[in-house]
Amino acid sequence: MINTDINTLTAQIEAIRVPGQRQLIALAGAPGSGKSTLANRLADALGEQACVLPMDGFHHSNAWLDARQLRPRKGAPNTFDVDALDRLLAQARIKHDLTIPTFDRTCDAVVIDGGRIPPSCDWVVVEGNYLLAQAAPWQALRRHFDLAVYLDVPINELERRLTQRWLDLGMGLETARAKVEGNDLPNAAWVIEHTHTADYRISGADSSF
Repeated sequence: MINTDINTLTAQIEAIRVPGQRQLIALAGAPGSGKSTLANRLADALGEQACVLPMDGFHHSNAWLDARQLRPRKGAPNTFDVDALDRLLAQARIKHDLTIPTFDRTCDAVVIDGGRIPPSCDWVVVEGNYLLAQAAPWQALRRHFDLAVYLDVPINELERRLTQRWLDLGMGLETARAKVEGNDLPNAAWVIEHTHTADYRISGADSSF
């Protein structure tokens, strides 16, 4: 895994471009690491022919989670529809007009056709916690990616950011801490333990990338 920064990474992605083919870039990291911010910055740096595909659009529904008593663990590896994500990544290889699901955090729900990958998109930056995990069933996704990036943030900084995230959504401090300690931090630890296949590492400790 090579340490890099966003400017060097952008140049590397442009260097491996294959004219007429769409390429998929994986950006993985723990909850709170800044994946969404970095994915959007990377897409902006690559220009109008790049777009972002968030893994959060593949959360199972709350009804599905409730039926399995998994709602308190929403965001854990077993609360995502990995098969649906796998199918969509295969479709994203083909340069056609593709609608994609997104996630509305304020409503805590998936928006089925919340986003779009247009035919003009040459690079799809796919961002998510478990994209590069070496554990079933996630490891099957690695074959889709032309280049893989891991966003590395220390666990204490992740805890601070995740707590602030819930506070910003109106949650009380004690409830926010309980949610972080009971779900977010275990998920973060799982990402850190199981992600081993990235080509590049970016330090996100100070959010400057």
